[in-house]
Amino acid sequence: MKRVVVTGTGVISPIGNTTETFWENLKKKTVGIGRIDRFDTEKYKTKLAAQVKDFDPLETMEFKEAKRMELFGQYAVAASAEAIAQSGLALEMEDRTRIGVSVGCGIGSMPIMEKSYEKLEAKGPGRIPPLMIPLMISNMAAGNVAIHFGLKGKCINVVTACATGTHSIGEAVRAIQCGDADVMVAGGTEAAICPLGIGGFGALTALSTSEDPLAASLPFDKRRGGFVMGEGAGVVVLESYEHAQARGAQILAEVGGYGATCDAYHITSPCEDGEGAARAMQLAMQEAGLTEHEVQYINAHGTGTHHNDLFETRAIKKAFGEAAYQLNVNSTKSMTGHMLGAAGAVEFIVCVKTVQENYIHATAGFEEAEEEMDLNYTKEAVSREVTAAISNSLGFGGHNGSLLVKKFIG
Repeated sequence: MKRVVVTGTGVISPIGNTTETFWENLKKKTVGIGRIDRFDTEKYKTKLAAQVKDFDPLETMEFKEAKRMELFGQYAVAASAEAIAQSGLALEMEDRTRIGVSVGCGIGSMPIMEKSYEKLEAKGPGRIPPLMIPLMISNMAAGNVAIHFGLKGKCINVVTACATGTHSIGEAVRAIQCGDADVMVAGGTEAAICPLGIGGFGALTALSTSEDPLAASLPFDKRRGGFVMGEGAGVVVLESYEHAQARGAQILAEVGGYGATCDAYHITSPCEDGEGAARAMQLAMQEAGLTEHEVQYINAHGTGTHHNDLFETRAIKKAFGEAAYQLNVNSTKSMTGHMLGAAGAVEFIVCVKTVQENYIHATAGFEEAEEEMDLNYTKEAVSREVTAAISNSLGFGGHNGSLLVKKFIG
């Protein structure tokens, strides 16, 4: 199969609206969590979220275009613009029928559903906004990216809840490997910090109810009490090695392998023994031609819920055996919160930066785990040679995805 490389990255996040700002804030252990200011949380147990700050869609698009997108679509287009710019792709010189889009969103727009229902109840069906459906549906992230940049290749929207970003990138890799595209703009986006989003996840008792921003998202720590809702987008430009080489692109990293499995176990809980997630990691390593001793780092799903962190730890041990104790494991969600459909894509970008710079960021707030959770969860940042890294995502419904990122050698 064709080799697939990364040539561009773009991030909109609670700790920075460019890849470099985001990465520098990760290094500083900057926590992007604060009090929700988009609605009154008096009746909600959850008061905190990781909101994107200082985002202006008009820096990327015209006012009329922005009005025809909900926030998740605006985030996707803005992150794609950064990724394409960094890649150096001269779109006007490319065959755009060979450039595809695989940008997923886990939920779509809950806010437009809320607003439209309020109008329905107050004034009847005749007052429902005419664009409610195209503003709401999750595939419009991919659609709007394609429209904005004139990309006419394969355009897909993978929806696997919290594994969406990872599967979107993985399926984009497959499209290039099998020759469906030369270039794919791929990633995930989400914007669900709203009454229905917070209320719904709160009803599941999945959210942290801490009111201390620095002690709310605590992956792998024995004090953990749920995840913190985040939002944003992560997008990468993927190319076949031949295409990138032919145009003299700067290659950031190589995608070595992709594993996708299902637990077939429970609608919200990962499998207790971690078998499905372990198999996803093993498939990614197998495709990359690497053994468990040749991977140095795992960016874990690491949500800060009791079940996820414990069962993912079991999965890592099952996949790596004794080599698990030589890994650095961390969770970006300790600073960004859980960005849902965007999480896997943003965390994939963290892996790209890690193999570039040989720097593994700390799991912010981590102090001590319970006895069974005895891996190295990277309490403090470390400089270490990283030639191979894995990004894990686990989604409601039992969806597991793992992407293996390799340092590009040539």
